[in-house]
Amino acid sequence: MSISTKPPPVATGTGISRLYLARGLRGFGDGFAIIILPAYMTAHGFDAVAVGIVATASLFGTALLTLVTGLIAPRHDMRALMLVGAGLMVLTGIAFPNVEHLALISLVGFVGTINPSAGDLGMLVPLEHAMLARSASDRERTRVFARYSLIGSLSAAAGSLASSLPDFLGSAGIDNVSALRWMFYAYAALGLASAVLYSGLPRAHAEEKRHAPLAASRSMVYRLAALFCIDSFAGGFIAQSLLVLWLFERFDLSLSAAGVFFFWSSTLSAFSYPVAAWLAKRIGLVNTMVFTHIPSSVFLILAAFAPNLYVALGLLLLRAALSQMDVPTRTSYVMAVVTPAERPAAASVTTVPRSLASAVSPVIAGALLATSFSGLPLILCGGLKIVYDLALLFTFRHIKPPEEQL
Repeated sequence: MSISTKPPPVATGTGISRLYLARGLRGFGDGFAIIILPAYMTAHGFDAVAVGIVATASLFGTALLTLVTGLIAPRHDMRALMLVGAGLMVLTGIAFPNVEHLALISLVGFVGTINPSAGDLGMLVPLEHAMLARSASDRERTRVFARYSLIGSLSAAAGSLASSLPDFLGSAGIDNVSALRWMFYAYAALGLASAVLYSGLPRAHAEEKRHAPLAASRSMVYRLAALFCIDSFAGGFIAQSLLVLWLFERFDLSLSAAGVFFFWSSTLSAFSYPVAAWLAKRIGLVNTMVFTHIPSSVFLILAAFAPNLYVALGLLLLRAALSQMDVPTRTSYVMAVVTPAERPAAASVTTVPRSLASAVSPVIAGALLATSFSGLPLILCGGLKIVYDLALLFTFRHIKPPEEQL
């Protein structure tokens, strides 16, 4: 089975560059925002339960806004919706440092753009995906998404390092709360800069306005979303905070060493994206997703039995070099096998359930970490991901994107 979906391009190479730069700005802001938010709340006397409430509100708000955006995008100008998203980013950065009651902070988290997870979620994601897919040729689409993911990961890593800026400002005589407030204002400034970039894009509707958000490809998109939920549910067992906790408790890893490890882990993941694009041209998108993911899951399972810290970190770094290669290929595949009118909806419908599924498993993982064998979350994650990979291969191996028909 094959589907050809290529419409006339809606943006030039300059338009793609604007989307790349906007992705970098957003990634940099998200990189420090998800770290300074709990620090800001703690500085105001809130406990871990309150931080969890705000994180949950942000996660569900992000999912809802992403879903709504994907459903309404076919009937509206995508550039206008991007400007709305950038405006929300500005308002989020202004609102957070000016509210102190938990209910108001939770409300800002729900309607705002700060994403408490490490993945790229939010209303701008399906819009950028759809615009990029229409702006690139079939042969270049996967490479375009690989660069998009690379820029996002590297900018988020840089943003994480920038979260230490309040400590430096403190040494200059600025109190900690004020320094954190200025970081939120910097987040708002990044939203404003993103709006400027989006304003230079051409106007673009997903396709004919009378079309339903999901029509011909509805069944296929729902099947993909269901499989992606399994993958995200599995990933929640080793959310970054839980993996850090496991390394702390199992090997007594120091905080500074953990920071260095996760920086390099993120860097390896980022540079795996262009490799994924190169590989996809040779063995196909689905094969690239599956045959890089399975070895990464095996490395994760082996790490649960590692006899010492160095072996564990080595296995986890090997996993990091492979585990994210399905990110650009997965996005490219979804954009390729649906019609142009369905792309925004397909992006949101396959993204939102992942965020919701990944919010369930950390609670279970926390309980498993307290058992006599703390490596159980790693084993469950690896095992479920292998099941997902095999199911994906079995279900979609015959559905080819346009470039694999040539």
